[in-house]
Amino acid sequence: MYEEIAAQAGAAVRELLEKAGLKEGDLFVVGCSSSEIGGHRIGSDSNVEIGKTVFEAIYAVLKEKKIELAAQCCEHLNRAVILERDAAARRGLEIVNAVPQPKAGGSFATAAYRGLEHPVAVEEVSAQAGIDIGGTLIGMHLARVAVPVRLSVDHIGSARILCARTRPKYIGGERAHYDEALK
Repeated sequence: MYEEIAAQAGAAVRELLEKAGLKEGDLFVVGCSSSEIGGHRIGSDSNVEIGKTVFEAIYAVLKEKKIELAAQCCEHLNRAVILERDAAARRGLEIVNAVPQPKAGGSFATAAYRGLEHPVAVEEVSAQAGIDIGGTLIGMHLARVAVPVRLSVDHIGSARILCARTRPKYIGGERAHYDEALK
C-alpha cells in the first residue's frame, strides 16, 4: 500500500512540475490529508506512516529539481506552512512558533518538520504551484493568479488531488499585449 502511495505522489508531482514550468528556487505548496489517503474523512484518522511516505516521495522529486517545499499544516495550526529556514528568510517571511503534530498540524506537515534540515513555520506563503491531496484548501498559499492543472494521476490512495500553477495577472484591458512565455 505505501509503495503505491509513494509512486502516485511522486508521479503526480513530476507531472505537475513539468506542466507548471517551475524554475529552480520556486516554491511548491503541498496540503495533504493522510486521513483521506487512507479512505477516511479529512481530520478523522491521521496516519503518521502515510504522511511520512507522501512527504518522502514528494520531497525527493522537489529536491532533485531544486524546488522548495512548503508543507501546509491543518486547520488546528491555522494552515501555517512548514519550510526551510533559509527559504523563509529569502522571502522575508516572519517565522512563527509552532511545531506540527499528527493531530495538530497533520501527519504530512509533521513529517516535513522532521525531514527538513532547518524547519520553521510561517503563517503564509505565495507559492508558484501546488498540490491539494484530499481537500486541504491550499489556495490561500498560492500566488495570484491560480490556474488549475489536470494530471493523468487524479488520486493518491483514496484521496482526490487538485493541482494548480500560477501566472502573473493580466492588466491593461483590450489594447494590452501580453508575454506569451508567462502564461
